[in-house]
Amino acid sequence: MKTNNYDFIASWYDCLSRIVFLKSQVNAQKEQLSFIKSDQKILIVGGGTGWILEEIAKSHDNLQITFVEISANMIQLAKQKKIRNNRISFVHLPIEKFTDQQSYDVIITAFLFDNFARNRAEIVFEQLHKIVEEDGLWLFTDFSNNHTTSRWQYYLLKTMYFFFEKVANVEAKQLVAMYPYFLKNNYTVVQRKQYYGNFIDAFVFQKGM
Repeated sequence: MKTNNYDFIASWYDCLSRIVFLKSQVNAQKEQLSFIKSDQKILIVGGGTGWILEEIAKSHDNLQITFVEISANMIQLAKQKKIRNNRISFVHLPIEKFTDQQSYDVIITAFLFDNFARNRAEIVFEQLHKIVEEDGLWLFTDFSNNHTTSRWQYYLLKTMYFFFEKVANVEAKQLVAMYPYFLKNNYTVVQRKQYYGNFIDAFVFQKGM
């Protein structure tokens, strides 16, 4: 099985997410979409089943969206979504193998970095940082790494990593704190919201000049 590949559970991944987190994961991502503007170039990394494409299409059009996903089954589900007149390019690759000459106005990474061990997280961050436009936005949503103060968050995270190691060969054993990487590279926090008892962090970062 490929590392960090959700092919096996693609068809019921969204249902599983909603059983555990209700709509917290969905709301964390949906409430960032107001920062997108029509006619922008968007990169979605690890977009899963693509439900976010339909949400984007409800209020935005004329977007050029590149959708990078390692799971072929996830991409097949994403291709069935209603996208109105947005233009979608689907790329079936792990993000580390994705190369692009263009830069993007907005990058979306939702529950992506929790899959990576530190060395891969650093590589992926640098790769994406290079293709964010100056003053561009990075919509970042993931689990908070402050779980050590809450026993239920600690044990839930341990359970999740055990489960996803078995079904998706997820390499990570613990969360990597990504906020310092944004700080080091002069990103400004435009918005931060927390969900599910502060277990989920949703940041809108703007790249500095």
